[in-house]
Amino acid sequence: MRLNEIQDNSGARKERTRVGRGIGSGRGKTSSRGQKGLGARSGGKVKIGFEGGQSPLYRRLPMRGFNNKNFTTNYTIINVGDLQRLVDTKRLSEKDTVSIEKLQEIGYTKKAHDGLKVLGNGEITVKLTIDAAHASKSAVEKVKKAGGKLTILDNTPAPLKNAYRDALAKEAK
Repeated sequence: MRLNEIQDNSGARKERTRVGRGIGSGRGKTSSRGQKGLGARSGGKVKIGFEGGQSPLYRRLPMRGFNNKNFTTNYTIINVGDLQRLVDTKRLSEKDTVSIEKLQEIGYTKKAHDGLKVLGNGEITVKLTIDAAHASKSAVEKVKKAGGKLTILDNTPAPLKNAYRDALAKEAK
């Protein structure tokens, strides 16, 4: 066998359909574009919503409503079990302060969003210092039980700190 004799198996590469190559090809004359009109022309495309010069539906209808999604707070969420896993795999050290910047640095998340939210799913056994925008009650309890420290940052809206405050008040009793 020589290099000039190498070829694909039959059927491995499908030949493209060549249109406009005569009646015998099956794709001649109109080249599968139908009869006359904009669709048959070169570069003939109608943008979505175009109604032939008539005022389109989206402009005939009144603007209505308000969408709160523009004002939602999106957190980067991490569970205490995930933190434990990051420490076990040596991506995080017990000496490090866990923050959104640190999680971006190690590649856990790409975007900071509106801060870090710590949830209580899983178990944690290492002492960690965590700076977060928000935390659930169970996460606060599990971090405290492991001997760590969870700090809620002050740049978050007051209602979001309630879970942390409740956990501290419960601990003080």
